[in-house]
Amino acid sequence: MTQLFAAAMQRAASLTRAGNLAEATRAIQAALGGHGTPAGEPSADAAAHPSVAAPDVLDLTATEVNRPAAARSVTTNPAASSSPAANPAAAKPAAFGRARPALRRSLAETVRGLAGAKRLFEGLADGVRGPAATPDVPPGAQYLSREFTCPAGARPYRVYIPASAGDRPAGLVLMLHGCKQNPDDFAVGTGMNAKAEAERMIVVYPGQLSAANPSSCWNWFSPRDQVRGAGEPAILAALARSVADEFAVPADSVYVAGLSAGGAMAAILAEAYPDVFAAAGIHSGLPAGSASDVASAFAAMGGTGQPRPASKGSTTARLIVFHGTADRTVHPSNGEAIVAARAIGAASVDRAKGTSAAGRGFTRVVHRAADGVAAAEHWILDGLGHAWSGGAAAGSYTDPAGPDASAEMMRFFREPAAANRAG
Repeated sequence: MTQLFAAAMQRAASLTRAGNLAEATRAIQAALGGHGTPAGEPSADAAAHPSVAAPDVLDLTATEVNRPAAARSVTTNPAASSSPAANPAAAKPAAFGRARPALRRSLAETVRGLAGAKRLFEGLADGVRGPAATPDVPPGAQYLSREFTCPAGARPYRVYIPASAGDRPAGLVLMLHGCKQNPDDFAVGTGMNAKAEAERMIVVYPGQLSAANPSSCWNWFSPRDQVRGAGEPAILAALARSVADEFAVPADSVYVAGLSAGGAMAAILAEAYPDVFAAAGIHSGLPAGSASDVASAFAAMGGTGQPRPASKGSTTARLIVFHGTADRTVHPSNGEAIVAARAIGAASVDRAKGTSAAGRGFTRVVHRAADGVAAAEHWILDGLGHAWSGGAAAGSYTDPAGPDASAEMMRFFREPAAANRAG
């Protein structure tokens, strides 16, 4: 790894002096891209999903891919870990980014970005524990494997239908995994199915294809995956709406949550689709619009980026944010920036300190609207690294010391409904 990285840095430095940052990025992808797929070669998912084109443009090991035009939802074998359903053939890859002027950055900036990439991918490798076991499914509940396709694209997903749901579930949570994770791993690690069983909630776990991103990250830093009506936000919002309609979930009871890259995508969905998602849970994530390419992504993750200025009304979705003070993958200042954007105009702020049952200290800051409902809630977790707070050790990127982020997110999501019942 050290020799490959050193060689990549030398080549990247030369390319940077020539003003070719895109080629500099490609030079290090094979050495730092997780599984080592060289630029220009298709991944295994590309062969399994013909609607996903071979790599076109690489950003933070992300691959810009084409979007299929058909729209359908297919239910597959519940015991399968992924869906083999065929997709329509893709059109010719778009030449994304070719019309842009060359982006010139200093050698020092590029070296810092490459060093950040090395830390990132080494950290991801340390967190991978192999395929997770399928979550336990209590009698009467279902844990199905499906694939969703819409005009913006297609993704496989898992859906948990609690035995308690009956004919009309109380709500739905879309759960977005982090890099190097998958739906089963995320379900086991967060324990969200058990929380959903208690609250009569459907849980949907989309899976990112390695053909779309070699590290299975959601492409939160890609400009066309940050906006309404296109890319991954369009796929995920359409998926949530489709499953909510299927199970007659109330329109104001659909939520989204995610970790790391999944948390960053949850922040994008909260801003781009507040008509679909009433609230979002963001764990160790980044603000929407905090990056537009590989260099700005590393800067944002390191806490030195230039986030988009916050404005009142930038999102109407309520937000609950968790971030550890010892997170060395995504700087804690990102959590503060997410909350700041949503808390503008809050009528009151409550701050309290506490300690989890396992001894972890935390600070909880709640920004309330004039009606008393929390518009934003920020949990600052002492000494927590890049991991889901209160998660199960059987999953990756979890810290069992708590507090329980899954339980607190579910409580936050349901608060307005509970207040309405009480009133």
